[in-house]
Amino acid sequence: MDNDIERVLYSVQDIQEACKRLGTQMAEEYKDKNPLIVGVLKGAALFMTDVIRQMDISAELDFIDVSSYHGGTESSGEVKLEHDLSIDVAGRDIIIVEDIIDSGRSLKFMLDLLKERHVNSIKVCTLLDKPSGRVVEAKADYVGFIVPNEFVVGYGLDYRNQYRNLPYVGVLKPAIYENK
Repeated sequence: MDNDIERVLYSVQDIQEACKRLGTQMAEEYKDKNPLIVGVLKGAALFMTDVIRQMDISAELDFIDVSSYHGGTESSGEVKLEHDLSIDVAGRDIIIVEDIIDSGRSLKFMLDLLKERHVNSIKVCTLLDKPSGRVVEAKADYVGFIVPNEFVVGYGLDYRNQYRNLPYVGVLKPAIYENK
């Protein structure tokens, strides 16, 4: 898999430092709130695990799965709810944990869904923020890294469900996904 990577953007150490920074910050802000931390499957699973290890607070976990890429390199524009939360969120303080915010469509979909369910508050934590990819308004409250407008994989991010297990985030060589 390493041979398919054009260059590494964020090393294992870079990611560990970001997880510590973000987890510590959220723990301080939520120390008396018992937030519900919502991981966005599948991409955010590794990041969520590492971030919550840095949070020495009471919190609950749940997962949601929304999809807009459907195996490609760009958002299809259609967001589908693949797996819903199992916990009632009414009145709760929510932290959505994302791997990447790109077009913003998936995040907007989740924010709208949670607001309809009368949550108390919602904040968003993302490993990667790609503002150059936005087509709808979407903003994270906690950001690991601002990422360039390139196709990235690793540390949970995938191409056709591959590369998630790379321990770093890297730019996938265009030859891997062009003409597919």
